[in-house]
Amino acid sequence: MLAKVFGLEPGTQVRTEVVAGLTTFLTMAYIVAVNPVFLTAAGMPLEGAILATCWSATLATLLMAFLANYPIALAPGMGLNAFFAYGVCLGAGVPWQTALGLVFWAGILFLLLTVTGARKLLVAAVPKVLRLSGAVGIGLFIAFIGFQHGGLVRADPNTMLGLGDLTSAPALVALVGLAVGFGLMAARVPTAIFWAMAASFAAALFLGLVHWPEAIFSWPEGPLPGFSIDLLGALRLEYLPLILVILFFDLFDTLGTLLGVAYEGGFLEDGELPRIERALLADSAGSVGGALLGTSTVTSFIESGAGVGVGARTGLANLVTAGLFLVAPFATPLVAVIGQGAGDGLNPVTAPALILVGALMVRAVREIDWREMTEALPAFATAIVMPLSFSIAHGLAAGIAAYVLAKSAAGRWREVHWLLYVLAVLFLARYAWLPV
Repeated sequence: MLAKVFGLEPGTQVRTEVVAGLTTFLTMAYIVAVNPVFLTAAGMPLEGAILATCWSATLATLLMAFLANYPIALAPGMGLNAFFAYGVCLGAGVPWQTALGLVFWAGILFLLLTVTGARKLLVAAVPKVLRLSGAVGIGLFIAFIGFQHGGLVRADPNTMLGLGDLTSAPALVALVGLAVGFGLMAARVPTAIFWAMAASFAAALFLGLVHWPEAIFSWPEGPLPGFSIDLLGALRLEYLPLILVILFFDLFDTLGTLLGVAYEGGFLEDGELPRIERALLADSAGSVGGALLGTSTVTSFIESGAGVGVGARTGLANLVTAGLFLVAPFATPLVAVIGQGAGDGLNPVTAPALILVGALMVRAVREIDWREMTEALPAFATAIVMPLSFSIAHGLAAGIAAYVLAKSAAGRWREVHWLLYVLAVLFLARYAWLPV
């Protein structure tokens, strides 16, 4: 039955797929505790946020298994959840119920782009340098949030930002997790982020910052946040730029992840990924389903490469990963202790995971041609504005405007797609006439 459904090739062992699915889950299990940190910052109830995180990952991972038959797991994406919380809800003042509507409509647009093939226009319009620098900027942004949550940096009235008290309990907990994470990542251990968070949790227990829950397992309670989604409110014209930013990063994050994991697994044929439309369909449908369940944008996870490295070749591995996400909410008491933090806006338990994920994303900087100024300047503008303005949207706008300006000033305006000129004018008008 398994051979028929997933087309298992001769020599492909079910046991290998199962172990690979478990490996993928362990490498991305940190999202179960980390994503609710962002969702609760946006105002969602904690238990509902945990439930939405796990079950949206279950749904999307199953879709990838049965629609595209690839061992690529999905869950609420890092960076996209930061934009949801700090860019949309806290930055733009959008209620989280309406913000879920924005994620829903962005997913619908992604779905339409996939079905009609119009995604090729957007892919052709946005240059590679902006995609790469966007990943770098998001990585710096996420890492900065991790440094904040860990108490490693603090607000300073003179310099705006200064080094935190590294002898404080939260900072020590974060540093323990970072030390473990750095060591394991240097040793190329696939589950390094998971064990870094486990180490910081153990340190937090030892120092009394958190307390072991009375029960580890319980029946999930509380309504899903998606029941309160505001679909009509999200259709206001002023929210259109936010929807487009969500769509932009979801599309290119997905394409980059799919091709990266496919290359590692040997799935590419003449440089192309077979069934890519089905994979994109699973991803976009997962985002729509995730919004209806109550979480930020769901996307493919690069951590799936760990399972592929173990031997995953079909969607059977995804069944194992999805099954583990399905039962994860039954450990809500334990996840809640990890996710609720140590008070005063600090959460040193999950801080190492944020910093380590940020470090992985920043690696894209090596693919940017820093010798070519018409590429380097837009890349720098994109990457630096995101963490300094605490907004992914502002960084993207700065990068597009800088790219159009740099290419035009160099007399190379023909290299710029017409859509970028339109976006640059819209962004300039937005900042000139609308409040930030």
